[in-house]
Amino acid sequence: MWRRRGPAQRPDQRALHAGFAGPAGLALLFLAVPVLALVYEAATAGDVGDRLTNEQTLAALRLSLATSTLTLALALVLVTPLAYLLARAEFPGKRVVDTLIDLPLVLPPTVAGVALLVAFGRRGVLGSPLEASGIELAFTTAAVIVAQLFVSAPFLARSLKAGFEAVDPAYEAVSATLGVSPLRTFWRVSLPLARPALVGGSVLCWARAVGELGATLIFAGNFEGRTQTMPLAIISAFQSSDGLAGAIALSVILVAVAFALLLLLRVTGVEPRARAGS
Repeated sequence: MWRRRGPAQRPDQRALHAGFAGPAGLALLFLAVPVLALVYEAATAGDVGDRLTNEQTLAALRLSLATSTLTLALALVLVTPLAYLLARAEFPGKRVVDTLIDLPLVLPPTVAGVALLVAFGRRGVLGSPLEASGIELAFTTAAVIVAQLFVSAPFLARSLKAGFEAVDPAYEAVSATLGVSPLRTFWRVSLPLARPALVGGSVLCWARAVGELGATLIFAGNFEGRTQTMPLAIISAFQSSDGLAGAIALSVILVAVAFALLLLLRVTGVEPRARAGS
């Protein structure tokens, strides 16, 4: 006679949890102490307010926010179709394309900067044709956006690809049977269902663009008011007479921006790596 099985009982893992508490606490301290120390030093310094409101800091902050926002807009336009094709279509060389998207994630930022300079610099592979057309990229504000886009777009691509893969193709099939065009189905069905991945990927992309340093330094330079973003302003402050004190004051701004973004995602219930439909 068969007996109906009841619901599976969770094993008692209290001993395991207790054993993991020590290493987990050390990991948390390792991650938290540097940030807390930075905030403490900034709070106890008497001239942080003056450093944060000087014209050089404000110019770098404005440039960082403007270029990162433009970078995100370009990434959304260019990467969204690519992510959808990788999630839905089969084509020759798909694995190669998938690998190329991941490459900027593992390249050292300085290597990314050199690659951009070799490709788009005045003496680069595409530099001469661009210059003949009246387009100059290297060491301009546009170069900042190009550098940010190169290193940050893969974050949006990875998140969106996972989001589109999590959308059940049956929804798109039903839309097609109702006579809705594929493009309209994408806008009305696929993209809304992948919204958590879109939001999370956008935040990661924007945040990575704000924090970009190495590729920007090599490809765009460090010119105040033109290419000096906040990370470059921190480097300049560290190398100036202000030394560590100036770098601390500027670093607190980026910490505050990053914390506010992550807190907003937690409050709204959207995780940076969320999958559509989850």
